[in-house]
Amino acid sequence: MIHQYQLGGYNIVLDVCSGSVHTVDPLAYDMIAVYEDQPREEVLAAMQKKYADDPEITPEDIAECYDDITALKDAGKLFAPDTFEPMAGKLKEKTAGVVKALCLHIAHTCNLNCSYCFASQGKYHGERAVMSYEVGKQALDFLVANSGTRRNLEVDFFGGEPLMNFQVVKDLVAYARSIEKAAGKNFRFTLTTNGLLVDDDVIDFANRECSNVVLSLDGRQSVHDRYRVDYAGNGSWSKIVPKFQKFVAARGGKNYYMRGTFTHANPDFLEDIKVMLDLGFTELSMEPVVAAEGDPAALTEEDLPIVTEQYEKLAELMIERRKEGRPFTFYHYMIDLSGGPCIYKRISGCGSGTEYMAVTPWGDLYPCHQFVGEEKFRLGDIWKGVENHPVQNDFMACNVYAREECRSCWARLYCSGGCAANAYHATGSVRGVYEYGCKLFRKRMECAIMAEIDRQLSK
Repeated sequence: MIHQYQLGGYNIVLDVCSGSVHTVDPLAYDMIAVYEDQPREEVLAAMQKKYADDPEITPEDIAECYDDITALKDAGKLFAPDTFEPMAGKLKEKTAGVVKALCLHIAHTCNLNCSYCFASQGKYHGERAVMSYEVGKQALDFLVANSGTRRNLEVDFFGGEPLMNFQVVKDLVAYARSIEKAAGKNFRFTLTTNGLLVDDDVIDFANRECSNVVLSLDGRQSVHDRYRVDYAGNGSWSKIVPKFQKFVAARGGKNYYMRGTFTHANPDFLEDIKVMLDLGFTELSMEPVVAAEGDPAALTEEDLPIVTEQYEKLAELMIERRKEGRPFTFYHYMIDLSGGPCIYKRISGCGSGTEYMAVTPWGDLYPCHQFVGEEKFRLGDIWKGVENHPVQNDFMACNVYAREECRSCWARLYCSGGCAANAYHATGSVRGVYEYGCKLFRKRMECAIMAEIDRQLSK
């Protein structure tokens, strides 16, 4: 399968199954589009007709271009066949029963009242609660016991707002450090926070113990304060920005993400990214809102052309600032064209429900944080382990080839089948397809690839 597009002044050709990325001249771009549809002589005749008025392109040039394309095909770099389906699911079969990461819902409560919150203001459709040290300790023991030979284990302190239960966070990290050497493990911790409770103690702790922190900021103050308000309706922007600036400075400007959400209220999210850059933040992520259809925050079809244009302009801004010596990172544009995940990982997809799980304050296990509170997706608990095997088997079976729509999508080996939670909430099935999200992902990938091409060609 071939995917062709023009962006940023480049004619880009992706060979989906080989992973090859080509930048070509207009003649090659046009010829590749018809190469497999017609015999050689017909392709040459069509190109000669199309370029008849171009004195710089001769029939010999056209014939040579055709032969170059043929050579790339013979080398497996164009029109490569898809031979991966028999491998689908092999990675999950090989690692069945091995857990590498937990999302600890350390607090099912929050000091903000964000109306677009997928987690119902941290309650996850249930009661407010915080995780006890005893439950958290058992969760870490569960992770160690079920991690097989994996050495590196990942734990994300999540909420709600995890800093509302900060002492337990600190106690659990201390416990993990006390057992990791004897267990032959290495714990990597992350922390996601809205920033209201950030202080020097939090900063010192996170810089010492957390490999990454995720800081929630939606960009412009007017945009941020529209949704991210306290229970009195007051915006949080002016309170958290100075704290985040201090936090990021103390981390040396590394190992963090400024994570924003854009909604129907700000499909022009590039303006929010510019504000975050002006504030001194350079490790950025802006995520489309997860909201039910009809929710005032939900993105609409009318928003789609605006958002896709924003992604293109974002890539242009990244190129411009890189050339000026002021680069920044955008999470969704991080791509390695020379390598990246192995093919088994690319076709197996997300590890939710298998190698990655979420733990509630009561010790219940769910496939990921976006399924918490959906009782039918409860997998078991941290004492007895996974007991709901039919649901886990559904997640085991999720891969690129389990979704018919993915088979014909050029981006399938980049998205690996997408998010099971988004698919479920959009279609009622974890093997469904959230088409709106797919459109956004494909545009992001086009822009990310173009920006990386420009970076490599500028070396």
